[in-house]
Amino acid sequence: MPSLQTESHCHGGLQRFYQHDSRLIGLPMKFAAYLPPQALEPGAKLPALFYLAGLTCTEETFPIKAGAQRFAAEHGIVLIAPDTSPRGANVAGEADSWDFGVGAGFYLDATQEPWARHWRMESWLIDELCTLVSTLLPVNPARLGVFGHSMGGHGALTLALRHPGVFRSVSAFAPIAAPSSCPWGEKAFTGYLGGNRALWLAHDASALMRLQKAAPYPQGILIDQGLADKFLADQLHPEAFEQACAAVGQPLTLRRHAGYDHGYYFIQSFMADHLAFHTAALKA
Repeated sequence: MPSLQTESHCHGGLQRFYQHDSRLIGLPMKFAAYLPPQALEPGAKLPALFYLAGLTCTEETFPIKAGAQRFAAEHGIVLIAPDTSPRGANVAGEADSWDFGVGAGFYLDATQEPWARHWRMESWLIDELCTLVSTLLPVNPARLGVFGHSMGGHGALTLALRHPGVFRSVSAFAPIAAPSSCPWGEKAFTGYLGGNRALWLAHDASALMRLQKAAPYPQGILIDQGLADKFLADQLHPEAFEQACAAVGQPLTLRRHAGYDHGYYFIQSFMADHLAFHTAALKA
């Protein structure tokens, strides 16, 4: 079972940080959990929202920077924030780049050596952490949502499309929306999945959406994107996901905001909207 590392009172609830020995990754993994006041009541079983962070981030980034606990307390939503990669694997070159290896798991299962043994982020999240959270915490496993930022926005969209029975709602901030066609994705996919670009499409949100026969999330998907984001033109490509959604009839609210960049001041500015969006879907 996970060990509780720290606990702090926050907006009437508890901000906790856990570590557990992952059987799928084969290393200790960390995650954060915010329990709103409603979770502390006897017999509580609340919806939970998973937040997937971006490149270089850890399980601490979202709880510290996003200001989400206030809104989670208002809505009665548990917040889960996993780490972004395995750590301590001692794989040669794992920390040579800020956009590959440590802090850059891309929320997929690697198939290429030396990464295949430990870099199994998709399996850890879907097959291990979701179950663990529902067992450990006062969470209703039938009411889970997912959102994320940048690499984590990529993760939220792709995992929601690859595992539609797991998540009832999905949103993103500045996601890497077409990673097969951007430098970050090309680097990560080559390293983790190999050179066959056809295999990359199974982890590309825009490509996955184009394969849908009907809208997988008829209640809608919410994406916020800053227009002063320095990564917008070369790395993010939200227009590709927008076009894919239109082609299959998937309702999408893609909001473009003048002046906002790629950082957490941008995320803070629209966090209330995302918590309200997920609350409406998870409590319906």
